[in-house]
Amino acid sequence: MHSMSSLRGTALGAKAPVISRTSAGCRNAAGMQRCRQVTTAALDELSSQAGRMRRERPAPARVLAPAAESMDATSSRSDLQLEDSARDTQPIGSKPAGLPAWPKAVTLEEVTAPVAADVVTMNDNLRNIVAGRHPRLQSAADHIFGAGGKKMRPVIVFLVARATAQLSGLSDITDKHRRLGEIMEMIHTASLVHDDVIDEASTRRGRPTVNTKFSTRTAVLVGDFLFAQSSYFLAHLDNSEVIKLISQVIADFADGEIDQSSRLYDTETTMEDYLNKSFYKTASLIAASCRSSAIFSGVSEEVKAAMYEYGRHLGLAFQVVDDILDFTRTSEQLGKPQGQDLASGNLTAPVLFALQHETAGPELQALIESDFTEEGGLDRAIELVTVGAGITKARDLARSQAEQGLQALACLEDCEAKESLQKMISYVLERLY
Repeated sequence: MHSMSSLRGTALGAKAPVISRTSAGCRNAAGMQRCRQVTTAALDELSSQAGRMRRERPAPARVLAPAAESMDATSSRSDLQLEDSARDTQPIGSKPAGLPAWPKAVTLEEVTAPVAADVVTMNDNLRNIVAGRHPRLQSAADHIFGAGGKKMRPVIVFLVARATAQLSGLSDITDKHRRLGEIMEMIHTASLVHDDVIDEASTRRGRPTVNTKFSTRTAVLVGDFLFAQSSYFLAHLDNSEVIKLISQVIADFADGEIDQSSRLYDTETTMEDYLNKSFYKTASLIAASCRSSAIFSGVSEEVKAAMYEYGRHLGLAFQVVDDILDFTRTSEQLGKPQGQDLASGNLTAPVLFALQHETAGPELQALIESDFTEEGGLDRAIELVTVGAGITKARDLARSQAEQGLQALACLEDCEAKESLQKMISYVLERLY
């Protein structure tokens, strides 16, 4: 089945097979063999097309994807000195250096307060956009854009817009800021809807997916429409730098998916590999959103670059935290099986750190390379990730990324929106505790 869902697998629409993340059905040996046969056959074609896309796509003004030097020196694969204890190196609830001390845990309502009205307007607009063009999709649109969902990406767009608008003397955010928030939410939502179709997922965060509640056909059509409509709106923003930035995000989605598919169960994956994949799949969209928002405020190049850095490090911290929670929360809390990424061969930060542990590492490596075919193998691997200090070191990595994101906000004047951008960092880290 070919549709706009292939945008995530082929960037700007090049025709190629879509490689999904390995589903839970691939946990047994026979299923894994089938998955690997499909993946191997398709990856050669995808990799070739990805190379062509990288050569042909425009090069927008952007900060480079994270490299090894963006991490603390202790995080490099060759120099890791992991402790035997899985106890954290900072007190539970500790925050990055420089983060203001608030009297209580930060809530999402506090973070979004300065832009709550902007988010309500955006939600209404998105429902009307889908229903106005295609009334048959009204119920699906209400399900996607109705009450619920954090809407973190447009919230960040609007917060950066208000913080940078103050620098340039604007009395309010512009229509282009508002349209940018809608575009970011449409791209993000379309990618999730199509992921659920590809993975045959029945729930997402405890709610029925569109393909479950309605039908696979409806889910594909809604995702197609959102991708197409976001591209149309993007073109009409009439700003070449923003168009290049957001187009790059879609290409980055492809790079991330290809990279992840090519490294399943690969215990030689490095932390730099992980950070780059995480940038492509998660942080690229947030970073581009922040810089684009600053562009529409008319601020200096220094501020635009700083906002990109804020989004990049926030996005990486968010992804690392998500990967930690896959091990520390229950299946009921996650809305999916615990350790699902590990079960499917996707080796995240906690696993990569634990693989370097002197005693837990070798056993964990053997379990991963066996594809968890032995009974109890996955449960033992999850245990080894904690015993091998994987959670501890991943928490440190999340804090490091958060601190760098916080430093990027120094160029902003003190205001309610800036405080919320700081609180966003705290909110992301507090999910760990």
